[in-house]
Amino acid sequence: MLEPLSASQWNEETAAHLLNRAGFGGNPREVKNLQQVGMNAAVSWFVDYDKIPDNTPSPSWIGDGTDPDLVTAETALRNATDEETRRALRPQQEHIIYSQIADLRYWWIRRMALGPRPLQEKMTLFWHGHFATSFEKVRNPYFLWMQNETLRQQATGNFNELLAAVAKDPAMLLYLDGVDSRKGKPNENFAREVMELFTLGEGHYTEQDIQQAAKAYTGWGLDKDRLHFEYHPKNHDEGPKTVFGQTGDYTGEQVLDLICAKPECARFISAKLWRFFVQDQPPQPVVDALAHEFQSSNLDLKHLMGVIFRSKEFYAPEVIRAQIKSPVQWLVSSTHQLEAPVPTMPMALVMLLQLGEELFQPPNVKGWDGGIAWITTTNLLNRYNYAAALVEGERVPLPGLRGQMQGIMNSLQEDGLLQVAPASVASLFTAEQLSTADNFLEALQARFINGTLRPQRLASLRDFLKTRSPIEEADIRKSIRLLMSTPEYQLT
Repeated sequence: MLEPLSASQWNEETAAHLLNRAGFGGNPREVKNLQQVGMNAAVSWFVDYDKIPDNTPSPSWIGDGTDPDLVTAETALRNATDEETRRALRPQQEHIIYSQIADLRYWWIRRMALGPRPLQEKMTLFWHGHFATSFEKVRNPYFLWMQNETLRQQATGNFNELLAAVAKDPAMLLYLDGVDSRKGKPNENFAREVMELFTLGEGHYTEQDIQQAAKAYTGWGLDKDRLHFEYHPKNHDEGPKTVFGQTGDYTGEQVLDLICAKPECARFISAKLWRFFVQDQPPQPVVDALAHEFQSSNLDLKHLMGVIFRSKEFYAPEVIRAQIKSPVQWLVSSTHQLEAPVPTMPMALVMLLQLGEELFQPPNVKGWDGGIAWITTTNLLNRYNYAAALVEGERVPLPGLRGQMQGIMNSLQEDGLLQVAPASVASLFTAEQLSTADNFLEALQARFINGTLRPQRLASLRDFLKTRSPIEEADIRKSIRLLMSTPEYQLT
């Protein structure tokens, strides 16, 4: 298991596969560059991203350790002495919150699309769904940004350290009610989810383990300004606690250490990473081998990802072009293949909302289901419509979305339509590639699906093009739009 792919099997197809899965796809030139450097160098470029400078600025409203605008608004609201003043101040606070969460979502979309470290952003997206917290409950964009930065900075570090950092994150403390857990009244939400969803999976802990662990997390809270983690010893439940059959006066950090030491933790995380980056149903021998690698490396995530991306199993025929694109993957990879700018903020946010992956708003504590759950009749139709919008530059209506998109309403045109700039498609293909229908179809498939269409769908495109000579820009647009509306394009 997990033997490296041989040099003879490294080609444009496998290079494109790595680009799609370790990042968000790319254009034929980027695929060719990866292929030419060889597999080891290509994988190293992804996993050793800390060697690549990243000067992406934080959102403009992020201050030095605080969120000045929101703090000012919340302070004024808190100090208001009568209900009439509070009613007048609440809309100001709400406007700031919704504007900032919209800006934060768009900031991250652009970072995924344009940033120099694709695997770091892809890992951040994975952890965002794994350690799920939601704007709907947290209601503080600054906390969500801080959590996003924690996930990014520790994305491929030591899992135990990542878990400890996330556990103390203000967004997590609020989302799973840890901020209110105290001696005599321990809240069990985090204790349960950290075992069931974050580390071990069902069946590898008892109700007593949850109850005892919850006592260890008491005293974890926020400082007086409610901006940062602070330990409150008076609220901590001291005394012996028995977790996984071991007894001690455990702190919350020590319980997390006990969890990470269990072999089930390495298996659970290895399997979930394989499902996200490789295939929905990881073979049992692969999970066993991954867990061994992970545990032997002291839960080193960078080591594990390097093993995954070099393994022959990662490049198996049944894995390549067999994963349904998430909405984020669909949007970002589409801009790469079209070599087009990222859509404007309102357009990008509406796309992800209607395609089913609204950032910082997972559906529940389990995150997004992914896989086939991304494809519903409505979502698939939306993919086709948005493909047309990206290629043709159409104006898109927003039926019933105004209440959900308060942070971007000031960006809309008066008629409520979103204008999408058309992609510049003529420059995507060379004169030789446009010289015949066969040449164009080969280049079209290489750019947009890194493979071939099913014969029937390829025949339909060929029928469309057979009367087009020479192939003009309108024909290119129509062909791209048709290809992006095929089942093959929904896969990566």
